[in-house]
Amino acid sequence: MSTTQRSTFDVERKRARAAELEREIAEPGVWDDPARGQKLTTELARLNDTLGRQDHLSKQLANLRVTDELLAGEDAPDLAKELAANLSSLEAELNKLELANLLSGEYDTGDAVASLHAGAGGVDSQDWAEMLLRMYLRWAEREGLKAELDEVLPGEEAGIKSATFTLSGPNAYGFLAAERGVHRLVRLSPYDSAHRRHTSFASLDVIPLLAEDETEIEIDPKDLRIDTYRSSSVTHLPTGITAACQNERSQMQNRAVAMRILVARLAERARREQIEKLEKLRGQQMGIDFGSQIRSYVLHPYRLVKDHRTGLEVGNVDAVLDGDLEPFIEAELHRRATKRPPA
Repeated sequence: MSTTQRSTFDVERKRARAAELEREIAEPGVWDDPARGQKLTTELARLNDTLGRQDHLSKQLANLRVTDELLAGEDAPDLAKELAANLSSLEAELNKLELANLLSGEYDTGDAVASLHAGAGGVDSQDWAEMLLRMYLRWAEREGLKAELDEVLPGEEAGIKSATFTLSGPNAYGFLAAERGVHRLVRLSPYDSAHRRHTSFASLDVIPLLAEDETEIEIDPKDLRIDTYRSSSVTHLPTGITAACQNERSQMQNRAVAMRILVARLAERARREQIEKLEKLRGQQMGIDFGSQIRSYVLHPYRLVKDHRTGLEVGNVDAVLDGDLEPFIEAELHRRATKRPPA
């Protein structure tokens, strides 16, 4: 197992907080305020899930130590092979738990709404935006997160101009928010008759998908314009903010999803206006073009993916585009935890 120094999981603090939550939930009248009751039970469920995984890892480690002791002085190649495989599996689980431990933001443990937008580069950037969409959907699948594609605006010739998807599961927002920013692709263009090298850009934006009890946003029905041609689209007239869902649901279900996305976007607008620190977390807003990228994916004249915030470089571009993003997310979360400036 790796000897790399790891962050502490502070199990006792988590157990103390879980016990405190159990006492609060057991108090008479706690459900007189359903929103508070739901918030407490959600936090407790997430804590218990984390503690359960920590207990499971501790038991696995204890079993591996017993196996290791049995192997001392014994010639048992099959058992030694099994031990090595179990150690590797434990290492992977421990890495995931440590990664989750780096999340400390208010909404990090919750669900997310993600939006992809093609930038400078014409049809190549629209194709690149579609490649990024596939990358993030594959990453979500690898991580056991549920991704639902809510809206896609196709490009005229190929690719997509934009797409919106919701991501649900443990730490969905915290992990995906580490990918927020502009992504740059360098390759020989399949859309250039001369097959010249082109640079394309696309951006990913991520906001928390709030539960009904987590937002104080109230929307006057008079302020809404609802369109139901092919998809359900909701426009908040005072701000011009829109949300749409064209998934293969009923119009009623599509409208409900669109409304939830709209509320999330309005809540994000409110936070942006009221809390200056949110802009510091999001970083300076820049155009989707040269000089603004957080990461470059180079397919020609060499093959390399480089994150410009952390300096991490990966040569296996195909694996990254197939959703192997954990090294980049881990490096960025570590950078933020140590408050290092971008590389």
